[in-house]
Amino acid sequence: MKRTAIISSIIILSMLGSCSDSFLDVKPKAALIGSSLENRAVVNALLVGAYSLLDGWATAEGAYRSYQVGADNWVYGSVASDDAYKGTIAGDQPPISLIEQHNIASDNIYFRGKWRGMYDGIARCNDVLQILPKALDVTDAERAQIIAEARFLRGHYHFELKKMYNMVPYIDETIYDPNNLESTKIPNDVDIWPKIEADLRAAYEVLPPKQTQPGRASKWAAAATLAKAHLFQKEYPEAKALLEEIKNSGQYKLADRYHDNFRAVTNNNVESIFEVQYSVNDGASGGENGNIGSTLNYPYGGGGVTTCCGFFQPSQNLVNSFKTGADGLPLLTTFNDADVTSDQGIEATAPFTPYAGTLDPRLDWTVGRRGIPYLDWGVHPGKTYVRDQSYGGPYSPKKHVMYRSDVGGYTFSGNPRLNANNYRMIRYSHVLLWLAEIAVEQDQLEVARGYVNDIRRRAANPDGFVKTAAGTPAANYLINEYTTVWTDKDLARKAVQFEQRLEFAMEGHRRFDLVRWGIAAETLNAYYLVEGTKRAYLKGVQFVKGKHEYFPIPLQEILNSQVKGQATLTQNFGY
Repeated sequence: MKRTAIISSIIILSMLGSCSDSFLDVKPKAALIGSSLENRAVVNALLVGAYSLLDGWATAEGAYRSYQVGADNWVYGSVASDDAYKGTIAGDQPPISLIEQHNIASDNIYFRGKWRGMYDGIARCNDVLQILPKALDVTDAERAQIIAEARFLRGHYHFELKKMYNMVPYIDETIYDPNNLESTKIPNDVDIWPKIEADLRAAYEVLPPKQTQPGRASKWAAAATLAKAHLFQKEYPEAKALLEEIKNSGQYKLADRYHDNFRAVTNNNVESIFEVQYSVNDGASGGENGNIGSTLNYPYGGGGVTTCCGFFQPSQNLVNSFKTGADGLPLLTTFNDADVTSDQGIEATAPFTPYAGTLDPRLDWTVGRRGIPYLDWGVHPGKTYVRDQSYGGPYSPKKHVMYRSDVGGYTFSGNPRLNANNYRMIRYSHVLLWLAEIAVEQDQLEVARGYVNDIRRRAANPDGFVKTAAGTPAANYLINEYTTVWTDKDLARKAVQFEQRLEFAMEGHRRFDLVRWGIAAETLNAYYLVEGTKRAYLKGVQFVKGKHEYFPIPLQEILNSQVKGQATLTQNFGY
């Protein structure tokens, strides 16, 4: 399904009346009024509009920027974790620097951008659900499907807000009154998990296992998202039942090659359960239907991929996590004792020998590093691809980047950084590793080992290794399955969590996983202690337990929530 912007003229036309004195009776401009909107075509257009906000891009650039609300949460899930640095230079997008340094304040524009993007999506879902009963040309079957898709999206948007801010208002079509612009100013004093679950459960019970249009939510997308909501609450039996149903459906499997989850030509593959759809050269002005949320996150120069903008650089800690031992297994506790060799401070014209130790092959599909092929753009040249090594480190992001062979076909004609490489929000590897996580907590350690080995077996496929021009592995890749019986629950838990980091690195999940596992403070403070010796701006940074698990409610939204001079929103603890 192509992402389609809702044309503003639909709303404008609905406000136009006949030439009479009645034009003085002005209706609230937030209302969707007029019988011309009450039909199947408009309802479906509104639903597509609700889908289009999966990447948050909705309003004029002056209101909030695409990279504040990108679907992959690269700022909030990766830069605010141990996976990535902001990158580029210190003076570019300083609000991200403040988030990275845990100098977190409620007036940071990024928090408001994410808030607005998600509530815009919720508003569009509610518009669908309010207008649908009046659309008499919609069949009962279509009506049930539209309700289910709208509720799935509404559940997703509230889920995003919940994991960002914790205590947030839940807004549904019974609360939103288009004739009362203050109807949505309600307190954030109720835990909204049950309502998120209700939306996702309703979608799961109605949606088909497969959709004819890629990108529309299916039964299994709803099941996986609902299972994830249960995982966030440590409701393991409920999550397990849903995940096993997905597994037993036989509809999904791991793609043979890991990197086929990060290529435009393999969008919507056999592993993908829910994918944010991007499209280019489709008539949308400015190419904003491309992956606009990641538009900053490309190599800076060097005559190669792009000339902008150098953001979202993988951390040394992340790179080190891909080291393996002589047995081909991760170094769960010692991975950060010594660094994978980098070209930090070395000119591109000076000699450099890449790291010779053994590595998990997923590293070089996740991170661009000197001496290793960068997709089909040639060998990563090092410093010339990086805007400021001394600030952002020597590495480049990779998973969302277009291939050279994509240019023209899968990239926007006016800006190749806007591309049609979809974001795989949930894929089958999530299902397997979530099942492994549950198995550990239920003392089924050998079951957990089996799921983790499924993931590692795919990663070990030599056909999926990054190769040199001569067709040989680009680095010393060594990865094996766990062969020793797991008997230590703490060690098994660490192995499962570590595997999730490796499998989903730079995909915006890391910080949220650390928080839900209850290990954010210990993990990130250990990270800052070491990284502070490499990146001066991280020296002395602390994750404060009991405060930093959630971001602050945006100050402007608290001010905007006032009714009769009293704010209805309450700030999170510590801000």
